[in-house]
Amino acid sequence: MKDAEPGTAGTAGTSGAAGTAGTSGAAGTSGTAGTSGTAGAPDGRAERGRRTREKIADALLSLLDEGESQFPADRVAERAGVSRRSVFHHFDDMAQLVDTAITRRLEQLDARIKPLPTTGPRELRVAALVEQRARILEWITPARLAIMRLDHPSERIERVTREAFDTARQRLTEVFAQELDPLPRERRQDLVNALDGVATWGAWHHWRTSGLDQRAASRAMEVAIHAVLAAAAPADRQGPENASAAAG
Repeated sequence: MKDAEPGTAGTAGTSGAAGTAGTSGAAGTSGTAGTSGTAGAPDGRAERGRRTREKIADALLSLLDEGESQFPADRVAERAGVSRRSVFHHFDDMAQLVDTAITRRLEQLDARIKPLPTTGPRELRVAALVEQRARILEWITPARLAIMRLDHPSERIERVTREAFDTARQRLTEVFAQELDPLPRERRQDLVNALDGVATWGAWHHWRTSGLDQRAASRAMEVAIHAVLAAAAPADRQGPENASAAAG
């Protein structure tokens, strides 16, 4: 099978096989490998196949984390400790493998997200959110950049990405419910949009590519979140200068 370059991975990744790659014994494999998991409980061969697929996908992710943007099959196979033939036994082409690996990375987000405080002093809630966001956004950056290089990301990548964004936005409304919930609906929506803008990957990537290290980027996020939340305070708690400006 053809060893597709990653620049064309998005196009190939939109096929039906790529859209469901790597999620079950039957999905994400070539026709030969996928048939072993379709009859009832998985047998030993199906389980070994699943583990091998995950190992190959993780090998590509390890190259991605090291800053690689090209993923020759030989190199992925060497990193995974399998043969080149094994790579193409489990994946139709490199486009499907890239799709599966990136989706796997996005799905690993859940394991890195821990509950955040939703009550207590604002400073502590902001600090907890910023620590978690900074750590996760830095970790997900290689995968996000890889997605941006795809000409046509698969439906599954787009779905998982959208779900991650929606979940992150929902967590903002939970962590800062004390400040947001008393507001009129339209004003609340404006502040949620602003919080989402300064606490998402786009802002993080801007700060990091502007020369800020992780600590400086985290401080920038913290300042921005506090500034947005300050706008939620009633006019009589903003101080005379701010209240006058708000009235103007």
